[in-house]
Amino acid sequence: MGTLDRTEAKRRLTAEALRLGFDAVGIAPAALPAEIGRRLSFFLAEGRHGEMDWLEPRAERRASPDALWPAARSAVVVAQNYTPAEPPLDNLARPRVGNISVYARNRDYHELIKGRLKHLAQFAASRLGAAVKVFVDTAPVMEKPLAQAAGLGWQGKHTNLLSRRLGNWFFLGVLLTDLDLPPDRPEGEHCGSCRACLDACPTAAFPAPFQLDARRCISYLTIEHRGPIPPEFRPALGNRIFGCDDCLAACPWNRFAQLGREARLAARDDLVAPPLVELAALDEAGFRRRFAGSAVKRIGHVRFLRNVLIALGNSGDPGAVAAVRPLLDHHAALVRGAAAWAFRRLAGAGLAAKQRRRRIALERDPVVRAEWEA
Repeated sequence: MGTLDRTEAKRRLTAEALRLGFDAVGIAPAALPAEIGRRLSFFLAEGRHGEMDWLEPRAERRASPDALWPAARSAVVVAQNYTPAEPPLDNLARPRVGNISVYARNRDYHELIKGRLKHLAQFAASRLGAAVKVFVDTAPVMEKPLAQAAGLGWQGKHTNLLSRRLGNWFFLGVLLTDLDLPPDRPEGEHCGSCRACLDACPTAAFPAPFQLDARRCISYLTIEHRGPIPPEFRPALGNRIFGCDDCLAACPWNRFAQLGREARLAARDDLVAPPLVELAALDEAGFRRRFAGSAVKRIGHVRFLRNVLIALGNSGDPGAVAAVRPLLDHHAALVRGAAAWAFRRLAGAGLAAKQRRRRIALERDPVVRAEWEA
């Protein structure tokens, strides 16, 4: 493919991506600097990935796209804006409702982005004769370093990608191709001395600027973590039942985002501020119906109830005891343990002591017993 052909292929591919509804598109070589792999190795060696053990087996392939697919020559990186229409942290002042991260208040972004990327892949294959592979956070591809190499933004001190044009609120997807396309200019870092995102973190999950310890991150704890929420982090969760937006919302670059309201994804009304007692009453079938098509569904009913119970325990609402009590007998120890913690926080001293004696005598799970004995 000659220079003109490469340029024309890039122009057509970029135009098609924008026509499909993506808000930004950039091209990068399908290779990342060795420094990216070294950072990943350090992150894993320090154990900062927690229970995300799926990161380890394919770390070498994850370090650079051409290690994953040797035929790849270019990465087409797309961004989809999801800037919230309302202030994203308003729910945190309403402890009786559950706060769901902004990105999960609409359709599951995996499906949203993958559908459009597949159309883009079909275009590249049929119109440009390209071999292609599509990735949306489901394969060992490091989207954020690729997006920075493609000029879409830079990884801020909170390790997320941010952009002068899009702010902090956007999804990423990657299409790898064997086409050798002219790359865009990489984006530099523009954080300066600002540390607003670091200071906003409720659990101090950033050991240093540009570094994350996922084990302390509320998004990790409420989504990826499979066991009980460590007691030292429970009060900091507040009413966050799925993810956390504090570091993203704190970034000053959001004020300069150039996309208007018309470009935003509308949130589902039932996911904006759902009452916690209502969520605690959902059975398995009700949970699946309520969160059909949402990213929340991916954590399953048991972990969801764990999160809701921690939020109820933080609500300060003594009336919520009635919502917690039935879950003391839930079949899953993870739920019973969280219910014990919430019950002890909400019930009066006499009622809590009575339940404590009874539950210690009956409970066989050592982790749940420890919750009552705490």
